[in-house]
Amino acid sequence: MTKPFLAPNSDESVYGNVHLGYIVIETDKFTDWHRFGKDAIGLHVDTLGVDTMRFRMDSHECRFLLQRGPAEDVAATGWLIDDHETFEQIVGRVRDRGVPVVEGTEEEAAMRGVERFLRFPGPKGIDQEIFTRAKTGPMPLDMITTSFVTGDAGMGHVAITTTRPDQLRNYYNTVFDAHLTDWIDETISGVKLKIKFLRVNERHHSIALANTAPLKIDPVRTKIQHLNVQVDSLDDMAQSYRRLRKLGFEMALGVGQHTNDRELSYYVETPSGFEWETGWNPVTIPAGADRTWEPVGYEGISIWGHTPMGQTIYDKIGQFRNAARSVTKREETVPAISGT
Repeated sequence: MTKPFLAPNSDESVYGNVHLGYIVIETDKFTDWHRFGKDAIGLHVDTLGVDTMRFRMDSHECRFLLQRGPAEDVAATGWLIDDHETFEQIVGRVRDRGVPVVEGTEEEAAMRGVERFLRFPGPKGIDQEIFTRAKTGPMPLDMITTSFVTGDAGMGHVAITTTRPDQLRNYYNTVFDAHLTDWIDETISGVKLKIKFLRVNERHHSIALANTAPLKIDPVRTKIQHLNVQVDSLDDMAQSYRRLRKLGFEMALGVGQHTNDRELSYYVETPSGFEWETGWNPVTIPAGADRTWEPVGYEGISIWGHTPMGQTIYDKIGQFRNAARSVTKREETVPAISGT
């Protein structure tokens, strides 16, 4: 018999013990990513060979693992779990629903900078990987950016466009007891967009799920629409924006401030095609405030700014093509976990 979904804040909830730990990217554009990550965003880079590169942003050996391959997409998200009891609780939830859980090899764990990890299927083909201990790098960070915000809030968030928002929300509820922080309704070029923001710790959201309405289509080629990192100072955000412009990277949205989490940020297109958001000073929801937090809705993504930049008619045509394909292609939701 499968275990029922646990209500938020129940004694058995794993909420608060889960943190986004690393992201795995498959790409053939190592030269572009090196320039993007080190020279523009300001991360520490380690080249492990012709087929593997890592970015660091704090004491963890790996926050971004880039592996050689043609996908130009995110392949996996790694989640740091606070303790072995919570780790086994999550594994039990997945296995009880008949979903396979496999252990990564020693070589795979070493590349991710963790002692060991387990992997199981996730929405849109993004593998979910969980671990309890990250290795810390022995050498000092060689970064242009002064510092990034990680710690209990995790390393950032991922945003996913989906044609099956209810199923994806059920997935993250079931596995991680994700809480709904708030939602946004936005209209872009006549298309209504609904975005739900899910948190698993004090960060305003670690997962954002976006869908069009009433017809659910997906105009994004990649598995995620964007990923986010948070810098510790406004100057770090402004300087990385300046470097990206100077180095000729394609900006997606200019600097602006979001309505819900109040984060000041910009969006840039990565060498692999999905977007990268660098932000500063968002709202947090510490443990004491979590039990009394009431989700609310917002009209519009931004208070000001976030002006589209550089999009051409060819980009629009590409989005229409992707949307048309999504109508006939069934999106992977891992039904045993997410429901039907």
